[in-house]
Amino acid sequence: MGSSEADNNVRPAEKSLDFIRTIIGEDLKANKNDGRVATRFPPEPNGYLHIGHAKSICLNFGIAAEYGGTCNLRYDDTNPTKEEVEYVESIQEDVHWLGFDWGDRRFFASDYFERLYQYAIELIRAGKAYVDSLSAEEIRAYRGTLTEPGKDSPYRGRSVEKNLDLFQRMREGEFPDGAHVLRARIDMQSPNLNMRDPTIYRIRHASHHRTGDTWCIYPMYDFTHGLSDAIEGITHSICTLEFEDHRPLYDWFLDNLDVPCHPRQIEFARLNLNYTVMSKRKLLELVADGIVRGWDDPRMPTICGLRRRGYTPESIRSFCDRIGVAKKENVIDVALLEHAIREDLNRRARRVMCVLRPLRLVIDNYSEPGVEELEAVNNPEDPTAGTRKIPFSRELYIEHEDFSEQPPPKYHRLAPGRTVRLRYSYLITCTGLVKNERGEVTEVHCSYHPDSLNPQAADVPKAKATVHWVSAPHAVGIEARLYERLFSVEDPGAQPEGKNWKAHINPDSLVVLPGCRCEPSLAAAKLGDLFQFERLGYFCMDPDSTPAAPVFNRTVTLKDAWARIQKAHQAPQPGR
Repeated sequence: MGSSEADNNVRPAEKSLDFIRTIIGEDLKANKNDGRVATRFPPEPNGYLHIGHAKSICLNFGIAAEYGGTCNLRYDDTNPTKEEVEYVESIQEDVHWLGFDWGDRRFFASDYFERLYQYAIELIRAGKAYVDSLSAEEIRAYRGTLTEPGKDSPYRGRSVEKNLDLFQRMREGEFPDGAHVLRARIDMQSPNLNMRDPTIYRIRHASHHRTGDTWCIYPMYDFTHGLSDAIEGITHSICTLEFEDHRPLYDWFLDNLDVPCHPRQIEFARLNLNYTVMSKRKLLELVADGIVRGWDDPRMPTICGLRRRGYTPESIRSFCDRIGVAKKENVIDVALLEHAIREDLNRRARRVMCVLRPLRLVIDNYSEPGVEELEAVNNPEDPTAGTRKIPFSRELYIEHEDFSEQPPPKYHRLAPGRTVRLRYSYLITCTGLVKNERGEVTEVHCSYHPDSLNPQAADVPKAKATVHWVSAPHAVGIEARLYERLFSVEDPGAQPEGKNWKAHINPDSLVVLPGCRCEPSLAAAKLGDLFQFERLGYFCMDPDSTPAAPVFNRTVTLKDAWARIQKAHQAPQPGR
């Protein structure tokens, strides 16, 4: 998959540009960077990517494609205790799946470890960095607060020679973790805490997933990131809003070192989604505690979880395009994400009939020999999708909820003496029922109206409802997994002190239904196929499936909350 696959999702030229594209356009007009546009997507390989990262991926790769530039995939792999090859590979898979490609521009911060070390030496020689021997707790105490200035470390005045010696010995592994750090010498009185002599190297005796045991000192993110951008010739370093206060430090390193170029950092608001958590730490906790089945659990906001649930890359790109790019933090309604996948699947998903909670239905007056085949539409939104044949017989399955012995008001489905239309089929009238010893209805008996397939037929009763069904002798058995939102509150991560955010896990976020019955065409389904189970929702096959035991995940229901919200907003108001 190349970046060209995402071109159909590029913002049309007639749309107003967001502030990032406006900045880039102005830079191009001024011929900054010799007319180049080079971006990067810089994930840390310490977990799986989530929907928030998808926004950044679409933004960085999308801008590069729109302006004829390049976008690098660069791993910020500077913390060996939390990073794994598994995460590296999953990130690559997710970026490719979304429709983007980095070509030959895959890099790692670890590619630059020696060069970064030499940059640190350059700062020490210039008197702009020193080795500090305070403990982590002491460094925090000396740092001050938002209202109180920091104070100098007693080691801030070490000589250049002493600092060079200690830093070399740190590299050689002479000291244990935490014994020393290398700090930039900037301004302990600065109102910006990030400028108060930030740590740029720490000792960490841990094996790295790429460099092994070559290094026992590792650079910090703030030191690594801007320098990596400069080394790679990045023109616009696009990051989320929490790095706005880090921008002076980003620029300070670039201004005080001999670097190939000085990229421009631009911040945008990260994606916040309600009814979920976006913190990697909390997502890892959900996995570690067994609350979900793994990073790709379909209830997770991870890209691999959305993929397993049946989301398409087109729907996620469309969602990211719709929410746009803003400077101010806000929370996006998850209903908009659900709307994006419904809109996409409505166009492409093949319709089938499946009964999730089967109730046997017998048509007593149906005596056609053999099997009658009826014609069904594969997708009314796609004229090229054609039709299929579905078998019809004397014994069918319908949904339990489509029959009521004592129907409540406004219930129009099947009940004693009532008539309904079977989807793509005949009218039937309920004539009786069978109960078990517990008084539960186990079988419904009906008569059918043979002329009811003819729209011109006379003396055919009226029906107020249509229900779906499958032929019992021909039905395919499946397990259905019905997924809902993982949390029962809009902002589970913002609970009062002492409250456990995991207390708001939705106990009905997963309902497993074995013994569902589907039309026989579903027997040919394979991984990646997308279906609308009529009247029930959109479904896809789960990787847990076997030929003998297929499993289908519900991607999303048919009800579209976002579409209703938009319709309400567009409705004319009284008096207007």
